[in-house]
Amino acid sequence: MGKGYWIYTYRSVSNPDALAAYAKLAGPAVEAAGGRFLVRSVAAEVYEAGLKQRTTVEEFDSVRAAIAARDTAAYQEALKVFENAAERDFRIVEGV
Repeated sequence: MGKGYWIYTYRSVSNPDALAAYAKLAGPAVEAAGGRFLVRSVAAEVYEAGLKQRTTVEEFDSVRAAIAARDTAAYQEALKVFENAAERDFRIVEGV
């Protein structure tokens, strides 16, 4: 089994303060679960149907670890703060 990745893009941000509060909780929760941040930035350039959105990529040792990290109590607490802060596309994928 390959490494697991959290990949998410923000479509819109409705509450920047709540998003900042989420980030303060989510970062340590991800790292405590073995995640490593690889990307946290707005796209440098976009092509085809791409949108210039903030994108985050976090790497885990496996897909199973990535799924387990999302289910931790610490990350669930962060999600409570995130609720209604932004609209985003979040997915967990397996690396090659």
